Amino acid sequence: MSGDPETLAHYEASVPYYTLAFDRSHSRHLDAFLDSMPAGAHILELGCGTGRDAARMIERGFTVDATDGTQAMVLKANERHGVGARLMRFDELAAANAYDAVWAHACLFHVPRTQLSEVLAAVHRALRPGGLHYASFKQGEDEFRDDRGRLNSRNSSDELAGLYAAAGFAVREIAAWQGKGADGVMRDWLSVTAQKA
Repeated sequence: MSGDPETLAHYEASVPYYTLAFDRSHSRHLDAFLDSMPAGAHILELGCGTGRDAARMIERGFTVDATDGTQAMVLKANERHGVGARLMRFDELAAANAYDAVWAHACLFHVPRTQLSEVLAAVHRALRPGGLHYASFKQGEDEFRDDRGRLNSRNSSDELAGLYAAAGFAVREIAAWQGKGADGVMRDWLSVTAQKA
């Protein structure tokens, strides 16, 4: 989570909604990503929310460092799934060569467009050589607040390709898809899978 106060306040206050609406199953792209990981790989999850994806990673035998920027989400992830989640915003990531993978589903779009390069550089530093990173973004080229007060940043595929390359990643794939966000609006999304050289 970025340090945007309104976005953080929304998630602190909305745990029951996210638990009910999104905690029934893991993210659609998670298993395919995990299939490319060596057994027992150490995965950092950014924006773990109520813990559904971290729970799936653990179920599949991976070591997981689940993090979220809001205390209420951390508490719920640990209460529901026992994933050992801890409090950390995106801008607090300071690890170096510590993880085999970084998973960031539907969360980095809360980073202001002007700050995304810094966050991607931190993700790159946190990975071991050859480590993989997945993130999903809302597609576009602007910033807005949704009706829940959350900051939303949108990026184009060309922008993301450039930002990831500048951070030192080799982009494996940028895939387009459609899906409903937490605001209930059907949007165009981009998922990025990239590797640290």
